[in-house]
Amino acid sequence: MLQTPRLFGRQAKEAREARDLGSAAVRSTQSMGRKFHEEEDDLRTCFERDRDRVVHATAFRRLMYKAQVFVNWEGDHYRTRLSHSLEVCQVARSVSNALALNESFTEALALAHDIGHPPFGHRGEWALNKLMRAHGGFRHNAQVLRVVDLLERRSPEYPGLNLTREVRESLLKHEKASDWPKELEPRPRQPFAESQVVDLADSTAYNVHDLEDGLLAEIFSERDLEQESSLWVGAREAVELRHPGFLKSTIDRRLRVKRIANEVLKICINDLIEESARRMQKAKLETAQDVRKRAQAVVAHSSALKGEVAQLQKFLFTHFYRHKRLAKLEKLAGDTLGVLFEAYCARPKEMSPWYQRWIERVGLERAVCDFLAGMTDRFAEQEGRRLTGC
Repeated sequence: MLQTPRLFGRQAKEAREARDLGSAAVRSTQSMGRKFHEEEDDLRTCFERDRDRVVHATAFRRLMYKAQVFVNWEGDHYRTRLSHSLEVCQVARSVSNALALNESFTEALALAHDIGHPPFGHRGEWALNKLMRAHGGFRHNAQVLRVVDLLERRSPEYPGLNLTREVRESLLKHEKASDWPKELEPRPRQPFAESQVVDLADSTAYNVHDLEDGLLAEIFSERDLEQESSLWVGAREAVELRHPGFLKSTIDRRLRVKRIANEVLKICINDLIEESARRMQKAKLETAQDVRKRAQAVVAHSSALKGEVAQLQKFLFTHFYRHKRLAKLEKLAGDTLGVLFEAYCARPKEMSPWYQRWIERVGLERAVCDFLAGMTDRFAEQEGRRLTGC
């Protein structure tokens, strides 16, 4: 007689969480739930469902054509906002797993953390904030919550993705107390440990991939790094020990850069795990809520590596982000979004029908801002040419 296969369903996963996760981890069974009630899934935990909803969201797919640093048409190998999000997720999962935190919760946060970014990267954010100065401004962290709560559409029964309270709150980790939504009060002193992991994974990922992209774009050189970044020097020495003679003999520049950049990533991840484990043990945490009550974060780099990371970030700010090649993107973002904002405010019927109706809910300028923020780089440029004729 053919037996029904035994599935590893939600309840089994929740039992595994209870058994294997550390005391600081957020457990699925302790979730505060969703704004709109839904029955539990038979196979997936609540945070696995959140992760899956983010992956299938329209806004998530659009990240493929949104700039991280370089605009998509500048090259096929530079990071996009989507590939950045995937790299953040990889780093965050590695750290979360090692610290016995909730990996599915971490993954959902990592994949969603930039889903509110407008076209043209941070330069697009600056441009929209300037355009919206008289109408409440624009902050990409707040826009993340607008996307998952209001702008995405997956069910006729509720707006947005109807994510868990824990994920929604954690996406606002950088919001000031004055900007914190009343619905999500009280604002915790610190975010959940998993959210802290994603925050550090974010900076770790962009430090490393901006190193790699900047070198391959020849905006700065390895010689520059050797003079100003002890983290790069340490990584290069580790590669020389592991692969004697490789760095001096290779003519494969891409492989050389990749090998050292990967070593930087390894150093940062290992330090983050070791220091955070030490802090968690010292804090004697009993529940995930204990993390939120603390004055200081429990996920952090050691003091020694923190200094090296700060040195690297200073280098990138000076030699990369302020480079004249990237300054052109700031002008492109400002000009393109400025033209579109003015055109849609004057002729709102040029927007898609849903956003025309959205004006009735949030007002003209905010509806236009939401429409612009959702655009990819190339669609924004296409619309600019369509509306201006040039």
